[in-house]
Parts: sequence; structure tokens; C-alpha cells
Amino acid sequence: MLQPHTIRPARGAKHSVKKIGRGNASGHGTSSGRGGKGQTARSGGSRGIQARAFKFLLQSTPKLRGFTSIAVKPAEVSLSDLETKFNVGETVDLAALKAKRIVPRAAAAAKILSSGALNKKLTIVGIKASKVAAEKITAAGGEIK
Repeated sequence: MLQPHTIRPARGAKHSVKKIGRGNASGHGTSSGRGGKGQTARSGGSRGIQARAFKFLLQSTPKLRGFTSIAVKPAEVSLSDLETKFNVGETVDLAALKAKRIVPRAAAAAKILSSGALNKKLTIVGIKASKVAAEKITAAGGEIK
């Protein structure tokens, strides 16, 4: 039976460490896998990163700072989209926006932004709206629930 103390890595997944400096019979004696004599055979002897290349390396390294928020980003809906896709008196909710392909099917939330004009009376249900967009909707005779 498989139990935590019986779990082993897959065959071939682990490699034995190269043992160096343990005599010529091991195959890694004498110069211990460092080749011949010279600067690179000595400890600390490898040449460091060259100045010009190092700057490019720094610039090309991705930034490992900050974090990615897991908060749901609402899909953006403009008032001009509502003006063209909805009729007078209709109810605008997330399902209706998805059905009319204004927001993606995977969208979990939506927010109405004030770009464009709205002259139709619409009822907005369960969707956020910016302050200016809310004023334009109520000015057209609509309401936000």
C-alpha cells in the first residue's frame, strides 16, 4: 500500500553527485574536472560578468517586485454601447450584457463608464456605474438598482 514513508522519486529522476578530488581511480582526480592549469582552474578565478553585458542583463531581468491582485476586474461598458444595443425600457444586467456580447462570457462583473451619451430610459440591475455615468443614466430617466 502507498504510504508517505514509501514514496520514492521516479526511476532516473535523481542523479548521483559527481564526486571530485577523490583520486584518479574515480575519473575525477588530479585537476578535479577543471581542465588544465590557469586562472579558471583556481578558486574564484572565473572572470566576472563583463560591464557592458551586465547592464543589459540587469535591464532584461524581469522585475520581481510587487504582487498581482486576485480581485475581480470588472469589464468596462460605455454608455454608447447601451445606447446602441438596448431598447427603451429594457433591463440591463450582466446576463443581458453577455447575451448582447458587450462583455466577455467569462466576465464576473461589469462597470458602466461615462464615455458616450445615453438618451434612453434603462433600468440597471446589479452593475456598478461611475459617478458621471450614474448621473447621465438618471438624467435620461433611467434608474440604477
